[in-house]
Amino acid sequence: MFGGLCFMVDDKMACGLLYDKKKQTNLLMARLGPDASPEALEREHCHPMDFSGRPMRGFVLVTPEGYDAESDLDYYMDKVLAFNPLAKSSRKKGK
Repeated sequence: MFGGLCFMVDDKMACGLLYDKKKQTNLLMARLGPDASPEALEREHCHPMDFSGRPMRGFVLVTPEGYDAESDLDYYMDKVLAFNPLAKSSRKKGK
């Protein structure tokens, strides 16, 4: 979907890494859900996930400065895992 490494939890996209050619760095993509995203976007180095000029609701991108400390990475992973049970599965169910 976005040309990066994606981690799935219970057949749902949870988080991933992608390389930003403009910034020449890896970005953390986190699926936080629409309720947790506004709080996360207030954090330094966190930005809306926007590939096409229209931000994707519930997803954020974080620059390395925003996830290099273990406590910062834990913050995003806790939010990702809290939203995961509520997320829609990407897996198509067979008949």
